[in-house]
Amino acid sequence: MSSLRVTEIFYSLQGESNSVGIPTVFIRLTGCPLRCIYCDTAYAFTGGTKIEIAEIIAQAEHYNTKYITVTGGEPLAQSACLELIKNLLDKGFIVSVETSGAIDVSGMDSRAIKVMDFKTPSSGELGRNLYQNIQFLDSKDQVKFVIGNNEDYEWSKVALIEYNLIGRCEILFSPVMGQQNATELADKILQDRL
Repeated sequence: MSSLRVTEIFYSLQGESNSVGIPTVFIRLTGCPLRCIYCDTAYAFTGGTKIEIAEIIAQAEHYNTKYITVTGGEPLAQSACLELIKNLLDKGFIVSVETSGAIDVSGMDSRAIKVMDFKTPSSGELGRNLYQNIQFLDSKDQVKFVIGNNEDYEWSKVALIEYNLIGRCEILFSPVMGQQNATELADKILQDRL
């Protein structure tokens, strides 16, 4: 089995996506080719510890939950991540993968839940979105738009229609902490009947 560079493995309640509040093991892989302005995990860009996939799975099993989130950084930046995902799924885990949408997801096991974070204008990485990934999304997957300002919100509304995301997958709007007031964002969503 292969190994991966891991920043941390920890057990917590899911704080994002449609599984908020569910006890989850987080496997945070090291490395990311993007540098989003609002990134809250820059500590995962470098360092980490090389761990065999079998050991990663053993650590995850220790927590006795069936929910796993593979995250980063950008987990798909390490090619062996696909092997980890498949092995976790084969063990019966429910696996979600938090990805930037900037790396090809076509090789990912279709049983995994993709949580794809399309980059909005304020991220500084708008040009990195790999829109071909949309064809690999289905009803169990999620697209997340991180909203830092009104320009991001308006861009995201257009993207929902332009890329035919409504009905394809779940859509999440997430406010950038300290930049976008969550209540104001909620009010806009309700006003526009998104």
